[in-house]
Amino acid sequence: MNFFHGPKPGFLVASGMQGTQRSTIKPGIKVAIVLKEDQRTGTLTEGIVRDILTNSAEHPHGIKVRLESGLVGRVKKIL
Repeated sequence: MNFFHGPKPGFLVASGMQGTQRSTIKPGIKVAIVLKEDQRTGTLTEGIVRDILTNSAEHPHGIKVRLESGLVGRVKKIL
């Protein structure tokens, strides 16, 4: 498991949790999202972030984004 430095000094976050922090998501980055219709299966869809739709700093299920393809879902992984 990979780790990166979280929002607080000395605080490490597992890389799989990067999608829950808005500060780690920027337009133009490649991500894997789960679409609303795929929440039960967990099927991931890859794409490039066009817009960040979640206004809060974090969300336990992932930051909601719109991909350049127009698909909307919650970020599960930053690629």
